[in-house]
Amino acid sequence: MRTTSRGLLLTLALTPLLAGCFVAGEPGSGSDAEGGSAGRLRVALAVPPVQALSPYSNDATVLSKLSVAEGLTALDKNGAAAPALAKSWNQVNPTTWTFELRKATFQDGTPVTAESVVNALDHADAAEPKPRVLSDVTLTAKADDADTVTISTKAADPVLPLRLASPALAILSSKAYAKDGTVSPVGTGTGLFKITKLTGKSKAALDRYDGYWGGKAKASGIDVTWIADGTARANALRSGDVDIAEWIPTAQAKLLDDKTRHEVPSVRTDSLVLHTGSGLFTDPALRAAAREAVDGSALVDSVFGGYADPAQGLFGPAVSWAADKRVEVTGRAKAATTAQVKAETKGTTLRLATYTNRAELPEAATVLQQQLEKAGFTVKQDVREYTQMEADLLAGKYDALVFSRVTLLDTGDAVAYLASDYTSDGVYNIAGLKDSKVDRAIKSAAEEGDTTKRQQKIMAAEAEILRTDAVVPLVHEKVVQGIATDVEGVLLDPRERSLIDVDTHLK
Repeated sequence: MRTTSRGLLLTLALTPLLAGCFVAGEPGSGSDAEGGSAGRLRVALAVPPVQALSPYSNDATVLSKLSVAEGLTALDKNGAAAPALAKSWNQVNPTTWTFELRKATFQDGTPVTAESVVNALDHADAAEPKPRVLSDVTLTAKADDADTVTISTKAADPVLPLRLASPALAILSSKAYAKDGTVSPVGTGTGLFKITKLTGKSKAALDRYDGYWGGKAKASGIDVTWIADGTARANALRSGDVDIAEWIPTAQAKLLDDKTRHEVPSVRTDSLVLHTGSGLFTDPALRAAAREAVDGSALVDSVFGGYADPAQGLFGPAVSWAADKRVEVTGRAKAATTAQVKAETKGTTLRLATYTNRAELPEAATVLQQQLEKAGFTVKQDVREYTQMEADLLAGKYDALVFSRVTLLDTGDAVAYLASDYTSDGVYNIAGLKDSKVDRAIKSAAEEGDTTKRQQKIMAAEAEILRTDAVVPLVHEKVVQGIATDVEGVLLDPRERSLIDVDTHLK
């Protein structure tokens, strides 16, 4: 029996009920008979491109936010898998699924075929480093005919349709993939908007793609400016230089007019990540001392201006099922005393990193530095723009990082986040954590197909991770998006994967 997203709603709705709709409609939805109205949207984004908008980097979410590229599936407002380039799918057995493609074309005019889908997924699987969404699974894709793709996994993957909704698994035309391994989405996606020009890390121009299968966008194009400084983004909105400014700093939020300030419950958690692979925090007692020293609740009002909640764990109140299933953390190491910290570290500097793209993080780092120094650590900060430090973070060149992470970003399923960030071979394991109990707990959650049991196992894995003190949750953020009053249809997405769709336009 063929299964579509409607059939999967009950079995794969592993994320909380969230406001807004993040899936483009069927042809003709949301657009007028003439295929959209005039008017280009001016958008200020926070994090400049790391790899020229490659889907295999953190840039992938830009392709999703701006409706440039799509995967086989998307996420609906409930976090369930919904049709995108695949109009339907069927699970043949625990490790095999078939996907039926809709009629669609790439922005370079070539058709979307089963072979082009296989080509895109093969390139994602072969990418170095591998996209986070594939850190815990190996995919094998095969074209059955022109419109049917079979995807197999080595082990059962109950949430494969959710996984395929990841922006990192966007399906691009063959022209996107260069022999040297680089990938370019410029003019090669299938979405509402086609990138026509990318100017370094500062600007991009997008035009409406009139051949989109889901109907023509109401906006004629998008002009993107990357502004890493949050105050500058807010000022650009206030001055009328941009129509949409993402991630307004909390210090600036109350300075905006009520009609332009939009608060969004977020699945974003800010934490202190301690690098366990080398340096000071290979010692569990020192990690425990750091955990006891820091107090995230002190940041809620002083740094976030009330636009945050004290951390409950890795998953906050926007993940509605987490609180009732939370598992008590046991087995933590005994914390070193202040005297022991001073004796053990012998003045060795604790290298504390954070980045400027989220204005609150440097302020939070200063508060945490004071808390850690009170506990006996000698702390030095390194604060830069994120793209300048990502390679060093992954290489373990810092002892600690004040980090903001959208926990349901990659697939809408929490397991993918846990696997990429905390398993021994996780591709985004900034903590350098290698713990067999953590690995087993995450593996057990990944293999569970029953929704309730999977959620319970996710929370058991959370407890195992927190036991190691490799990460100390601080606050759960509330994101503030700035939108000019003459703009309609902006998506307020708690997962921060969507921003502009077919209906977003100037009045």
